[in-house]
This record gives sequence, C-alpha cells and structure tokens, in this order.
Amino acid sequence: MMKSVIINHGPNGWGGPLKVFPTETQKYVVSVTGGGIHPLAQKIADLLDVPTKDGFKEKIEPEEIIIVIVDCGGTLRCGVYPKLGVKTIDVHPISPSGPLSKFMTEDIFVSGTSLDDVTVSENIEVDSSGEPATTISEVERPVEEPSQSEVNKKKGLMDIVTSLGKTIGKVVNIFYQGGRESIDIVIKNILPFMTFVSIMVGIINYTGVGNMIANAVKPLAGNLGGLLVLSVICAIPILSPILGPGAVIAQVVGVLIGVEIGKGTIPPSYALPALFAINSQVVCDFIPVGLTLCEATPETVEIGTPAVLFTRLVTGPIAVIVAWLLSFGLY
Repeated sequence: MMKSVIINHGPNGWGGPLKVFPTETQKYVVSVTGGGIHPLAQKIADLLDVPTKDGFKEKIEPEEIIIVIVDCGGTLRCGVYPKLGVKTIDVHPISPSGPLSKFMTEDIFVSGTSLDDVTVSENIEVDSSGEPATTISEVERPVEEPSQSEVNKKKGLMDIVTSLGKTIGKVVNIFYQGGRESIDIVIKNILPFMTFVSIMVGIINYTGVGNMIANAVKPLAGNLGGLLVLSVICAIPILSPILGPGAVIAQVVGVLIGVEIGKGTIPPSYALPALFAINSQVVCDFIPVGLTLCEATPETVEIGTPAVLFTRLVTGPIAVIVAWLLSFGLY
C-alpha cells in the first residue's frame, strides 16, 4: 500500500484533478519557483513522505519527478515539464497557453492550485515495478509488411498522379497546420496581451494614477542613469527569478513609459534603452529548466544557475548603454 494525493485546480484555475504517488523511480517533489521551496510543494511532499528538491539549485531527471510546481505566467515554463511527461502544477490560475500549450492537458497539468486544493487520497496498491496494480499493458501489434507483388508492382500513370497528389497534400497540410498554430498563438497570447495593455492605458488615463506613477518613474525612465539603476534593480539575483514569471514589471513599466513617450514627457530616443532596462530579468526564472533540457549535470545546474543570475546583473546595464548608443538617429 502506498500514499497518494489528489490535486485540484483553484477557483480560477484549469486542469486536473491529478492523482500523484511515489514509485521506485519517481521519488521527488520539485519546486521550480523563485524563493526556494514553494509551500505547496512542501505540503505535497509531506503528505507523500518524500523529499522536496529546489529546481534552481540542482538538476532532477524527469523520470525521478513525482510532480513539479512552477510559477509561470503562461509563456514557456508552464509547458516544458508537461512536454517531458511530468505532472505539473502552476500556482498561477492560467489556462493552456504559449508555444507548448498542446502538451498541457487535463491529465498532466493543473493551475491556480492553493494549499486547500490538495487532499489525501486512499492508499493504493502498486506492483513490483512501482505502477498501479490495475495498470493494463498494451498489446504489441505486428507491423504488416507489404507483399512481394506490391513491392514489384510497376508504377503507371495513375501511380505518378497519386504520388504527386500525396506530395501536394503534405505541403498543404504543413501550411494549414502552421496557420492553425499561428491563429492559436494570436488568440491565446497576443490578443489577451493587447487587451491587457488597452485596459492598463484606460485605467491610467481615467483614474489619474498614471500621473502619480509616472512622476515616480520619470526620474528613472527619463535619463540614462535612471535606466541603468532600473536595470540593476530588475537583475538583482534574489529578485530576478521572482520578477520573471509573467514579466509583470516589464509589462507595467513598459506601458507607463510608452504612455509618457506618447505624451511627449519622455523623449522617444529612450524607448530602446528602456526596453532593455525593464527586461533585465528575462529568462532568469527559466535557467534551471533550460539547463535540464540541455541535460546538464547536477554540478552544472548548481553552479550555472547563480552564475547566469549574476551575469545578468552585469550584462543588463551594459545592454542599456549599447541600446542608448544605438538609439542615436533612430528618431
């Protein structure tokens, strides 16, 4: 008999419910969130009596993971582990989105989960391989080989026409699938972001809050020194993995700077360096996942994660200076 846990989505979440339990190979609950082990990961691990691992500090092989907890805003990290076949919890209440959304299915992904959405299930029986005793193995089907007469059949005019039709059909299907995925990305990612920006601009202009925030942002966004300070703040190794999910700082400050440039308060020449200043934290939350995808050793993950974080602290301000130099003559 072995303990199992039922994980449901939150009030505004999606997916699930997921039933998880440890096996001989799957023995870790992994937290890939900023700020160490997430409380949700710790609760699940305590209920299953298994250890937790911080994905930012060490590499865990996908086949050793019972379930992974992420805090992605809906871009890429939320779909990486489902693609690897690992059950995933996103603490943010999102629906499948991003380029890997097709891997985020209800049987492997759940979002918006809180501590109250995790409950203990009944004990289950497992066999010697660590799988549920009720698992039914698939029956292998023999591959049918073509007969000798079909292999030796000579192609006539109709065969050529058929082959040509199949080739054209494959090309059409490629473009058709590409169009479907493009429209899907536009509907699930671009249009919601455009709506968000429109709402932000409307709130800023209607409530007058924008004037107060703009006065606080202008000293930083309106000159090179301020942009350098802003880039350093966003790239602080302790803050950057937390600011990364959803790119909240980049979205909010970016909208504010854009509005002020439109009003003429901030010179247009600062648009390019401001873009790099507010994005110093980009991919800082994705480093351990990227190293895992590259099959890096545990030592590489432990050393590489802080190394890249501190590198961003140096390269962020440098990128702002380069963008400022390249902005001359653009406007």
